[in-house]
Amino acid sequence: MNTVNQLLDGRKILVTGAARGLGFAFAKQLALAGAEVVLADILEAQVMASAADLRASGLNATGVSIDVRDPYAVASAVSQAIEILGGLDGLVNNAAITNSGGKTTEELDMDTWNRVMEVNVRGCWLVTNACLPALRASGRGAIVNLASDTAIWGAPRLLAYTASKGAVMAMTRTLATELGDDNITVNAIAPGLVAVEATEYVPQDRKDLYCQQRPLKRTQVPEDVCGAVIFALSDMARFITGQTLPVNGGFVMP
Repeated sequence: MNTVNQLLDGRKILVTGAARGLGFAFAKQLALAGAEVVLADILEAQVMASAADLRASGLNATGVSIDVRDPYAVASAVSQAIEILGGLDGLVNNAAITNSGGKTTEELDMDTWNRVMEVNVRGCWLVTNACLPALRASGRGAIVNLASDTAIWGAPRLLAYTASKGAVMAMTRTLATELGDDNITVNAIAPGLVAVEATEYVPQDRKDLYCQQRPLKRTQVPEDVCGAVIFALSDMARFITGQTLPVNGGFVMP
């Protein structure tokens, strides 16, 4: 990560869904790039341990508990984060669940659909709204929403998740339009199938198919996505907003 060292020097950034997987990788690499980071997750014990691990490596990181489905919990967690950081320059809306993997549209049940939408769509909206006053005050606010390339190519048997990530992409465009006058940029990153805990359920033959059908024929790891997130939060991307960037080794090329 030497090429992005200190690119985010002094930035104050909140990352949701950061106890493990992609969110933890983002938090770590953002801190290595010079940011002060708050990790937020519903997995309270794990997010506190993850933040402690980063501090043990000399990085500026703190953990807070959040349930993105609950507006009161969101308000409390964001307030804590802003108090800890002394402001807020960036937000990474990473918290999400899959849950619907393997089910056709006819097999998908209402409770699963509602839960995925609650976390992936409403949660993104609630956290964004809670952060807006501090992001406006920053004068250089940047929001990165985590989408997915599944919403671009239409992954089968994943309807609730792909629909939720399509909604995140649409929200990104509207938020960018609304918040431009506040000098806040809003962009989405759409990873492919990344090797993390959340994708362990995916059958190996499907993972192999991903690799075979893209130009970069290797397993995608969390660090492959971090550079795009760092860039989108930095001054290098100050004139980029409302965009969705696929980071998937070329599996889709919109």
